[in-house]
Amino acid sequence: MPELPEVETVRRTLMELVAGKTIERVSVNLPRIIQRPSDCEAFAAMLAGRTIGDVGRRGKFLLIRLNGLVLVSHLRMEGRYGLYRQDEPVEKHTHVIFHFNDGTELRYKDVRQFGTMHLFEPGEELKLPPLNKLGIEPLSDAFTLKSLRDKLQHRTTKIKPLLLNQEYIVGLGNIYVDEALYMAGIHPERTAETLKPKDWERLHIAIGQTLGSAVEAGGSSIKSYVNGQGEMGMFQHKLAVYGRQNEDCKQCGSTIQKSVVGGRGTHVCMNCQPLPRQQTKGEERQKAN
Repeated sequence: MPELPEVETVRRTLMELVAGKTIERVSVNLPRIIQRPSDCEAFAAMLAGRTIGDVGRRGKFLLIRLNGLVLVSHLRMEGRYGLYRQDEPVEKHTHVIFHFNDGTELRYKDVRQFGTMHLFEPGEELKLPPLNKLGIEPLSDAFTLKSLRDKLQHRTTKIKPLLLNQEYIVGLGNIYVDEALYMAGIHPERTAETLKPKDWERLHIAIGQTLGSAVEAGGSSIKSYVNGQGEMGMFQHKLAVYGRQNEDCKQCGSTIQKSVVGGRGTHVCMNCQPLPRQQTKGEERQKAN
């Protein structure tokens, strides 16, 4: 958290708030946020006098494009941006401040302190970490049924960890993987090699529809997420399984169950998302041995 829909919502908000603004100076209060260059004073000096052109996104990363530089920002667990007047009090856990020449400031706040920022020359950002190994964008034209199957169909790994792997498909996190698998009628523990052509078709559609609907709703405010204007997302009110353990399935009335798959809390309706009998028997034999 935040996942693709939340980061896309932040991107759109920042475009409205800061595009065209010129940075006068930068204050860094927590140096470890700045990953490239490693010297936060050099980071600040490189940004001084630059104007923000637009704000892009790659997976869960924000790409703030300035004249001659690209700032790659990862919000991690609880990072957030907000635009303030210079005379407004600075809140606790505010680690980076971009002071604009119009009297406003873009402030980066991060309670957990896991966020990162990297500076690159334009075009360089896609060739080097942290963006160089990212997979397909699920809301792009490149995300076709064929590309999805080519990436995953022959793998013996459970489908949920595969969908969470950012080297295959970017932007998907725990919430939207659970929701997409439910919509597709696929159990999170099914191995990719057991999925039939119809399963892949349903999954491809479900990923696109789930993410698209979440973006329209401004993302999901499960914990502390808000957009750049301090507004909560609303998709949490549409969640079918995530966070609904012990509640009734909206489709069949069965009880939503929670387990752990690939180290992640996982929500499933066993009636709507059954495990194939063959895989169930195989897992029983493995446990017996």
